[in-house]
Amino acid sequence: MGRITQRDIARLAGVSQTTVSLVLNNRPGAETRIPAETRDRVLRVIRETGYVADPLARRLAAGRNRILGVFTYEPVFPSATGDFYHPFLVGIEESAEQVGCDLLLLTSAPLVDGRKRIYHQDHRLRLADGCVLLGRELDREELARLVAEGYPFVSVGRRDDAGGPISYVGADYGSAVRELVEKARGLGHEKFAYVGQGAGPESFADRHRGFREGTAGLHAVTLPSADAEEALLTGATAIFVEEHADGALILQAAGRRGLAVAGDLSIVTLGDPTRPAPTDIDFTGFRIPRAEMGRQAVEVLTELIEGSGPVQRLLPCELVKGSTLGRNNVA
Repeated sequence: MGRITQRDIARLAGVSQTTVSLVLNNRPGAETRIPAETRDRVLRVIRETGYVADPLARRLAAGRNRILGVFTYEPVFPSATGDFYHPFLVGIEESAEQVGCDLLLLTSAPLVDGRKRIYHQDHRLRLADGCVLLGRELDREELARLVAEGYPFVSVGRRDDAGGPISYVGADYGSAVRELVEKARGLGHEKFAYVGQGAGPESFADRHRGFREGTAGLHAVTLPSADAEEALLTGATAIFVEEHADGALILQAAGRRGLAVAGDLSIVTLGDPTRPAPTDIDFTGFRIPRAEMGRQAVEVLTELIEGSGPVQRLLPCELVKGSTLGRNNVA
């Protein structure tokens, strides 16, 4: 065998390159994060192969500086901990600290046709060894350029291929929505409505796909508009809503009509709130594993920087029982 690399150690020990890095660098918290058996196995492989770790030499040889970029297409850096994107950023920061990397927030991107752009005359992308991309909708042309140039990057959120597979850590929205539809069907619901985009960014398309699959063969309509009265006129007994605030408006409209939630009408929300709602209600739905998505995005990025191929992960969403899904009492 030629020169032993961290990638070789990871393969022989049956672990990720991130785990090998954590063991080699003895990062704070690694003892609690990595089981003793796994740590011993990595150390045993290191001894058996005669691997000698020289982090500085490896970084210089590879032109790396242990800096990871973070770029957002939207103004998502939080002004308060209640911000939708805050948990993603917390996870990114925690994971970067664990693997011993600094974060570079790429905030100088100008607006072009109303949207931020990674690539511009003075972009500093190459200051970072790789980049985490965050935002609901990413620019397809820029993704294709990143893929073509072989620059290591990971999307927080599932992305379709753009001239090649894109590494991502996303949420399994489709499975979560299907499971909620099955719960509603088990409670006797046969007429469904979906309120929201249902198309465009992958996160919306995945939710709607899960809804379509779950309601196949049943009465099911989709309303791109968030008009609450229109949603009630569909005759659906179970309304699935992308956004909490829209669910709250439907709940208020139902109250004006004398409909009880979740007796006469059930409302299910598909994810965490992204804007303030007019009323506070414990909706049935699911939570997005936002912090864990951020953490794992950094783990995947470090593996890509070390030379691994594209990595694509979908993490399960946590179902929330709530109080707005009940048995269908409508005759």
